[in-house]
Amino acid sequence: MKYILTLSFSLAALFCSAQSGVKFDKASHNFGKIAKGVHKSVVFNYTNSDAKPAVIEFANAECGCTQPEYDQKPILKGQKGSIKITYTAPAVGAFRKKVNVKFAGQKLPLELTIEGEVIQK
Repeated sequence: MKYILTLSFSLAALFCSAQSGVKFDKASHNFGKIAKGVHKSVVFNYTNSDAKPAVIEFANAECGCTQPEYDQKPILKGQKGSIKITYTAPAVGAFRKKVNVKFAGQKLPLELTIEGEVIQK
């Protein structure tokens, strides 16, 4: 049992260290209440702490009402980059949308989340 726990923690540490050196200032944003049909945007900033330049390969939103915008220029070590996510409030009610951001050389995408409540105008 002790061996399994040690192995699990070792693999978790290895997995975390294998991740990209990109760190977002925040991974989620709550818009609060927004009127139906209104476009709301938020900018997520990130810093590259890796020796290799950080380049966004793609950013996929889980629906057409959420649109990510980003520059594919390389962000060097210590520099900041950003991705803008715009939500078009198509229907009344609470929402929670995810955007997966994949950086070059990174095995798994990072996940950003926006949420809020759409109200009638």
